[in-house]
Amino acid sequence: MADIIHEFFVKAPPERVFAMFATPDGVNHWWTKEAGGEPCVDTEFRLYFGPEHDWRANVTRCVPGKEFELQMTQAQVDWQGTRVGCRLTLEKPGVTRVYFYHVGWPEPNEHWRVSNYCWAMYLRILRRHLEHGETVEYEKRLDA
Repeated sequence: MADIIHEFFVKAPPERVFAMFATPDGVNHWWTKEAGGEPCVDTEFRLYFGPEHDWRANVTRCVPGKEFELQMTQAQVDWQGTRVGCRLTLEKPGVTRVYFYHVGWPEPNEHWRVSNYCWAMYLRILRRHLEHGETVEYEKRLDA
């Protein structure tokens, strides 16, 4: 199996970073067009990217301010069953280390390579939003 891992620092406390991964409002700022769900284990999260990409995931880990994970249940074939999540640690006051992962890919194919690149772009938007208050329109995120 192939995995995607990105590790970086954000000048924001873990609670703010966690909200960007675990709440619909947070996720909508950097990844989805429209998300829905509660940050509670065994609940469903909706990840809407458009009519042809109305995905679902189950929350499999949720430790406020520290960890959040989704297991994809309805998505593109390569994403089915994969897990997307983060582990957060306070590096120093006001700085959070983010260990982001998307694991369980069936193989390192073209879709895996494109997704790896896209995650880097989206995570940059997340960091820029937290550190500078920047907002990028959904349709322009991969060009930012």
